[in-house]
Amino acid sequence: MRAHASLAAVATCAVSLAALLGGCGASSDNGVAAKSPEQIVAASKAAAESATSVHVSGTIVSNGAPITLDLQQLRRGQLSVGGLGFEVIQTGGTVYIKGSEAFYRHIGGATAAQLLQGRWLKASTASREFASISSLTDLRQLVDASLEHRGALTKAGTTHVNGQAVVGVSDQTKGGTLYIATTGKPYPVQITKAGGGGGAVSFQGWNQPVTIVAPANALDINQLRRGH
Repeated sequence: MRAHASLAAVATCAVSLAALLGGCGASSDNGVAAKSPEQIVAASKAAAESATSVHVSGTIVSNGAPITLDLQQLRRGQLSVGGLGFEVIQTGGTVYIKGSEAFYRHIGGATAAQLLQGRWLKASTASREFASISSLTDLRQLVDASLEHRGALTKAGTTHVNGQAVVGVSDQTKGGTLYIATTGKPYPVQITKAGGGGGAVSFQGWNQPVTIVAPANALDINQLRRGH
């Protein structure tokens, strides 16, 4: 089976997602808009890292391939890379994925598509096969990667995104804009980027209750690689 190499390719596309992420907020003015761009980003990172869950959704383009995600409370949901869709669940140090027929055909050919149809695959969150995918379901890793900046930061003014009052901070090197809530906690609300590798990803529903159930009878990807 060509699962190892093909899953690695999917994960490579998925990891680029970490450059583009965001969230929501509530109630009274939090004063963040009056801070410097660096202070705004630091406050947003601190707020996000203190959260327990969030709903992430959006679409970007990486290396010419569209990546779409809709992760309910971050630990479960759907991802699509280049039109190849799969479900993902992360719980107890294990990542589970269940692909569409096209996804399984892509990673293992027609025989694998038949064998794996409707089945879940699983691997440790630290495994090479799923490491990049699992990073998208780990809130702290995602926040660290998403809110890292590499260039000069400038304020982009105040506006509303998804009905939330926000202040924008643009990274002149990466070319993206982070929108941070100006009411309630200064959670990231959305990150947008223009151009061929651009898109928009939003964070909403911070700290909602999370109930995750591991899929039954999932196939261990390491056993599949060994031919068991």
